[in-house]
Amino acid sequence: MSDNDKTPPSGQGAGEAAKKKDAAELLADGVDEEVIESNRRLFTGWQWALFAGLAVAYSLFHLITLNVIPMETWSYRVIHIAGALILGYGLYTGGRFAADTQQAAPKWQTVLSALLLLPALYALLQTVLMWRTIEGGAMRIEPHIEAWHYGYPLILATAAAIVMSWLYRQVREKFALPDLVLMVCALASAGYFLVIYNTPLRMSTGTSFAPMGISYAAIAGSLLILEMTRRVTGNALVIISLVFLLYVWGGPYLPGFLGYPGLSIGRFFSQVYTDAGILGPTTAVSSTYIILFIIFAAFLQASKVGDYFVNFAFAAAGRARGGPAKVSIFASGLMGMINGTSAGNVVSTGSLTIPLMKKVGYPARSAGAIEAAASSGGQIMPPIMGAGAFIMAEITGIPYREIAVAALIPAALYFLSVYCMVDFEAARKGMRGMRKDEIPQFRRLVKQVYLFAPIIILIAALFMGYSVIRAGTLATASAAVVSWLSPHKMGVRSILKALQLAGTMSIQIIVVCACAGLIVGVISLTGVGARFSSLLLGLAGVSQLLALFFAMCISILLGMGMPTTAAYAVAASVVAPGLIGIGIQPLVAHFFVFYFAVMSAITPPVALAAYAASGISGANAMETSTTSFKIGLAAFIVPFMFFYSPAILMEGSGMQILRVAVTATIGVVMLAAAVQAWYFGAVKAWQRLLLLGGAICMIYGGIYTDIAGLAVGAGLLLMQRSRSGGRPLPT
Repeated sequence: MSDNDKTPPSGQGAGEAAKKKDAAELLADGVDEEVIESNRRLFTGWQWALFAGLAVAYSLFHLITLNVIPMETWSYRVIHIAGALILGYGLYTGGRFAADTQQAAPKWQTVLSALLLLPALYALLQTVLMWRTIEGGAMRIEPHIEAWHYGYPLILATAAAIVMSWLYRQVREKFALPDLVLMVCALASAGYFLVIYNTPLRMSTGTSFAPMGISYAAIAGSLLILEMTRRVTGNALVIISLVFLLYVWGGPYLPGFLGYPGLSIGRFFSQVYTDAGILGPTTAVSSTYIILFIIFAAFLQASKVGDYFVNFAFAAAGRARGGPAKVSIFASGLMGMINGTSAGNVVSTGSLTIPLMKKVGYPARSAGAIEAAASSGGQIMPPIMGAGAFIMAEITGIPYREIAVAALIPAALYFLSVYCMVDFEAARKGMRGMRKDEIPQFRRLVKQVYLFAPIIILIAALFMGYSVIRAGTLATASAAVVSWLSPHKMGVRSILKALQLAGTMSIQIIVVCACAGLIVGVISLTGVGARFSSLLLGLAGVSQLLALFFAMCISILLGMGMPTTAAYAVAASVVAPGLIGIGIQPLVAHFFVFYFAVMSAITPPVALAAYAASGISGANAMETSTTSFKIGLAAFIVPFMFFYSPAILMEGSGMQILRVAVTATIGVVMLAAAVQAWYFGAVKAWQRLLLLGGAICMIYGGIYTDIAGLAVGAGLLLMQRSRSGGRPLPT
């Protein structure tokens, strides 16, 4: 008999059982691991130490400035963007990596890149000399110095190094010379702004008296932001930005409401890198709330709270029918609320939940779609709501606490809808849950429930009246303290690792906010947003529903292929003013565009979250995005409630809010039943149409429509009970 045919002794069997049990306890191990993008460099040795140190210093700079030593606002935002650009160009390549040193860049590219360092360093030197000139009492810099000794060398080095970075090949472990040129250009651009914006010349921006150096620095800075955006998010946002920039000079030649008088290059760029554009609301939010909550999320990752969230969800819902899908809803909602990116959340939690969903019977496209819908929903879940709530508070002036409270019922309706979609599909297909030995033990996880403390402290601090910055700082500190009670204690090394992770994680969102600020600047300086508002006002004269539908389409279109934060920032500038202009309350208008900007991540044909999920599930990307749109359908209907039933946003009396919440809850259950063809049992095609009509009636929120919807739901329930002969219906 071979060794493989022998029956293991009882002790060995017990050992195998113990290992299986331990494996179940570590089911979600690795969810908190950092996601490494395909174009991200993996440094070793002194280069790793250098960029790790820069990332730590960048995170500490924000913590200290926000809490201890405040800076002048524009200077702080300039450094905030420049730091992200310098880190980004160090960590992300502009092209493809070389497979080995033999395939690295040819010598002529290296020589040319080295030559480009000369004008970049010369421009940086000029910023130092201009600073000394201003400090010496000069009122302004000579125009020929700004042009020939600073502006032209800077723009030449920036543009040429960007093109060279597309061609230059280097192995993944080494730094590329063109990116060093771009880092120096980022320093030179930011340096000039710091010099000029701390003098009375700052007041001249946007006028004919503005120094041309501001325009040169802004052109270089905009090019750097666009290229960095391309590296971390792809081409979609860059293309949209370029279309808006082209509008600045092409707009005067366009007919109808799109036309405007026109702006010169100098005047436009002298103002776009101010609080009217790049340094405006989007960067204001990224430099305060967003960076702080990225640091908070990094501390949670370092203390393995994400692993605990997912394990807790498995223990609570894993044994229900279609268990992994329900786990995905809870876990991805929690993680997505914190990390602020739908596609990134899909990658982190979906790598675990999608294979398990396929294992219990979900088709690959459904598994990916459920994860995409749940991850996108995290962006609308209070109290953090990704980052959109902070941008909304900045733009509208409505206190963040009111926004978080208003988001409660819509978020609950969305996740209830997704849950019912998942449950009804599992019931229709007869899927099982996970076995007891496949999931962590709930009683053991309950003993670590204190790991929820940082989020509870955050919510409590916000509702006790602390500022968002103070509440976020307290929550971050509590994450480190709470970790001391867990197996993953955070010491000095772990805290430095969390700060490094925060600096790296912040690059994408900061650059995206700066790029969105460029678009916002175009909108505000050309007045195109006001013309969209007049268009919506004209449509509202025909039909308010038509105006809302048009606003929905524009919000989704602007958000396609863009990260959530940028999508909302642009939609809030273009669409929300028009909705406010037709008489909609600011909170309602901004929630309307916010929901559709978020849901653009699961809207075909360009659905970033669904595409990320299809890469894990192996399903067709378009099929996955179509299915995720179906699963998240409630999010495309509920925003219309904001207009017809503002009580859903806590606007109204207690009884109004309660009635709308209850009827909308029944409505989304009926909507899920119509989509999945299951309502306490299988339903026929005509019954699905009735359910859909009843659901829309319930979601609409009027007293008569509520009665009609209840009649449809109750009638179909009685019909199914009579068909089953009074036997209990399957659940």
